[in-house]
Amino acid sequence: MFLRKTTKKVKNKTYENYVLLETIYTPQGPRQKTVCSLGPLSPGPREEWLNLARKIETSLTGQMTFEAEDETVNEIVERIHGKRARPSQEPHTTTKRPENEVVSVVVEKVTTEEHREAGPSHVGVHFWRKLGIDSVLEELGFSEKARTLTLLMVMNRLIAPSSEYSMPEWINRSALPDILEADFSALSDDALYRNLDKLHMNRNEIEERLWERSRSLFNLDSTIFLYDCTSTYFEGQCLANPKAQRGYSRDSRPDCKQVVIGLAVNRDGFPIAHEVFEGNRNDVKTVKDMLDVLEHRCGKKNGAMIVMDRGMVSPDTLALIRERGYHYLVATRKGERDVWLDEFEDNEGWLMVEREPSPLNPLQKKSVVKVKAVEGSDDTYVLCISEDREEKDRAIREKQEKRFLAALEKLRLSAIRGSIKKEQKIYERLGRLKERYSRVARYYEISYDAERRELAWKERKDKKEIAATLDGSYLLKTDRHDLCEKDAWLIYSLLSRAESAFRAMKSPLSERPIFHHLEHRVEAHIFLCILAYHLLVAIEKTLLDRGLHISWATVRDILSTHQVCTVVLETPDGHILKIRSGSTPEAQHKEIYGLLGVPSKVMKPVRKWFKNGRTEKSDEKNMSIQ
Repeated sequence: MFLRKTTKKVKNKTYENYVLLETIYTPQGPRQKTVCSLGPLSPGPREEWLNLARKIETSLTGQMTFEAEDETVNEIVERIHGKRARPSQEPHTTTKRPENEVVSVVVEKVTTEEHREAGPSHVGVHFWRKLGIDSVLEELGFSEKARTLTLLMVMNRLIAPSSEYSMPEWINRSALPDILEADFSALSDDALYRNLDKLHMNRNEIEERLWERSRSLFNLDSTIFLYDCTSTYFEGQCLANPKAQRGYSRDSRPDCKQVVIGLAVNRDGFPIAHEVFEGNRNDVKTVKDMLDVLEHRCGKKNGAMIVMDRGMVSPDTLALIRERGYHYLVATRKGERDVWLDEFEDNEGWLMVEREPSPLNPLQKKSVVKVKAVEGSDDTYVLCISEDREEKDRAIREKQEKRFLAALEKLRLSAIRGSIKKEQKIYERLGRLKERYSRVARYYEISYDAERRELAWKERKDKKEIAATLDGSYLLKTDRHDLCEKDAWLIYSLLSRAESAFRAMKSPLSERPIFHHLEHRVEAHIFLCILAYHLLVAIEKTLLDRGLHISWATVRDILSTHQVCTVVLETPDGHILKIRSGSTPEAQHKEIYGLLGVPSKVMKPVRKWFKNGRTEKSDEKNMSIQ
């Protein structure tokens, strides 16, 4: 601190004023700040001013001194204390505080509050903007509120999936209000349900435009379409939804009604188009509808290849694919495979192919497959024998055989005891057993003597030996004759990307079970999962291109420790400063943010001053969403 004398002349009269100053450091350099004006109070001779300023500074900091009390020092200190105490006695003020204000705080009273998980939301919002989903919605006439609600719903599905009823609570427990600078305290589930209905009406246009943006942004290939189906089940009867039917359940829930979802993705796993079918729709009957959707989304792609599994293959569907101008690469049914038994047994012409582990599962072993190409009359056939699949097929076959023989023994004992008296009932039970265990029932010749009530069976060793040699084998076929056996198998193996998409939608996006009962709400719920999957696959693709092979679930867990919180600072004069800001990211957070191209700063810090429970000043600017 130091003293300065100033003079001012008014009407030929000179007025003197003494000012106590201190030097502070700012980004613009050192500046002088007035501590107190002494008015005409003379601080004594000029040569004593520096010593006086030091005494004043010592007294203000509370340090003890062994010198005699100085009345001038005491008077100046009292003036300074009176000036500093004045704001607490004055009414509520909104005076703007300097950006780099230096504040004294009571260390023992420093606390933090309102901790919120921020990392996953921060990344999700960044990729929402990167994919331009907000622009797509704006082009389709969505208001700012509707776009924000859609963002919130997709973030919930991506980070902590819950029902629309529970979403408002989760949103306000997350860092999304801080990241988006918005107030969602008044948000209700009714607004989310209404927005879900609006999404349903525009889902086809959104999906089409989003695929185009993703294709351009990531330079995606659109010459191969990987198509697969899955099912997802409901809780409840779903009487108001005609598509809710019982059928073959991939979720092992035949007791529940379900819908079938068809999804086409490209070789990188990005979704191109999806469709929701009746729960009892056979996979093979979904192909025509999906081709219609693909042509609407991507236009006529003559020469593109459709890759499908055996469940969708029939002469009619293959003819339809050729008629539409596409090529196909499909797995055949077992009956068609058995025609090539001689080729499978021939040891000549096989090529060993290795496939690297999935980028998202580096612990997976390398797949080693033997392949052989054989030219047919119209198609090229690729015979495949997988070592890993051989063990799996053998285990399945032996397990089914064990269960089949146990069921036969149980039926035999029932016939002996007379529990089943009618011969017709015996044959009906046999028919159901053969249907249930069709894979192994053909290995046995079964007979029943009605008079003696004796059920007997005999193993067909020749058929069983053939089945053993075919463990791990399957057959591919394509109408393209320019594909070698290695390329054909590698392209078919890409079908696992569609399966991975379904796995991601069911976990971690928790697409099932569905609690909606209306048809349009069910379709909108599935579409919401598709939107979240767009973000998921874009995040994983970005990390994969930069050499980091981890899944979104792992990224989400790592970033969950990067949070937003409020630091509460209390000053000696009773004022309270609350600073809301993101925590300092850890090394692993910075690594992921850097690879994703996401800034490590989650939000702009917000400061609020309080006195007696009232807000003095805040630099917070939030919009409100209800």
